[in-house]
Amino acid sequence: MLGKFSYSNPTKLYFGENAITSLRKELPQYGKNVLLVYGGGSIKKNGIYDKVIELLKESGKEIVEDPGVMPNPTVEKLYEGCKRAKEGKVDFILAVGGGSVCDYAKAVSVSVHCQEDPWEKYYLRMEDVDNEIIPVGCVLTMVGTGSEMNGGSVITNYESKLKIGHVFRENVFPKFSILDPTYTFTLPKYQMVAGFYDIMSHILEQYFSGEDDNTSDYIMEGLMISLIHSSKIAVEKPTDYEARSNIMWTATWALNTLVAKGKTTDWMVHMLGQSVGAYTNATHGMTLAAVSMAYYKIILPYGLAKFKRFATNVWDVNPEGKSDIQVAHEGLERMEGYMKEMGLVMNLKELGVTEDMIEGIAKGTFILSGGYKELTYDEVVTILKNSMG
Repeated sequence: MLGKFSYSNPTKLYFGENAITSLRKELPQYGKNVLLVYGGGSIKKNGIYDKVIELLKESGKEIVEDPGVMPNPTVEKLYEGCKRAKEGKVDFILAVGGGSVCDYAKAVSVSVHCQEDPWEKYYLRMEDVDNEIIPVGCVLTMVGTGSEMNGGSVITNYESKLKIGHVFRENVFPKFSILDPTYTFTLPKYQMVAGFYDIMSHILEQYFSGEDDNTSDYIMEGLMISLIHSSKIAVEKPTDYEARSNIMWTATWALNTLVAKGKTTDWMVHMLGQSVGAYTNATHGMTLAAVSMAYYKIILPYGLAKFKRFATNVWDVNPEGKSDIQVAHEGLERMEGYMKEMGLVMNLKELGVTEDMIEGIAKGTFILSGGYKELTYDEVVTILKNSMG
């Protein structure tokens, strides 16, 4: 490994069936007033809400509810959450939901006591937090983002057509996260497989960078092999505990900062996908799937050795009698076949993108990335056009 780094992850995890009871250990460590953050109400249908309320009351907490967090949390919702937290004099935020709910909770945690517009400070100027932070805990119900063990927080501003992620430092990481694989059993297939690809994309964004012999690459290959194996089982048997637990664990390690150490990392697929999401409100994992193939085919010649390794080590391509470029392309073909088998969206038209949106999405991508590596603006436009199907 050639990179130099420091490493720390302060998030404590409770993993496994009935892990929710660990709230009894954690809640007493925080203040009395709790902001309970959740999404569209599915947790009320599956019983998770009732259990959380029971445990909060058992711990003597005063509950301020903040429901209705959308899949792509908006800046308007962020302002609303800050208002609720201030009025309730909140000491602690408990996020119950998927990655978007966890992302939103972290955004609220750094914004309640911010003396400026948090959108301007954290998402446009990308400044560090210099004010009081309200601690966050997470109860995860959907896997994909890794938000349960990192500082990432993505907020969307539809007025300016920008969907921006800020990766905050360790002081913003959740203090604890509860991961019960059974909570993911009832997720609709579309959302489930979108989460699977979000995990895959997180790994690839870190894997396709650097040319040194890096331990992180070996870890990531193992994570991808596990994900491919378990996701195929989960699509056929959504309540297979072993498969869903492996996927949940892979999602956490894919983006809890460990495998990024010593890596330069890429994130261009995410810049493209987030820009698409700002125009369409499409499911995040599906935006990534729609642009990935076109992007990887463009950059493959720049990283041929790594794409060949990806093909042989992850997709079991036999290199005998083939050129490096043939092996690399065969790896992408196998990946594309897997994506179709999962039922992923393979082009932007399926997400509602029209030709007249392309230039705006490309400009948004460049705002997010600041102009990216060897890619020119015209190449980004080409990738988007090639992703139209």
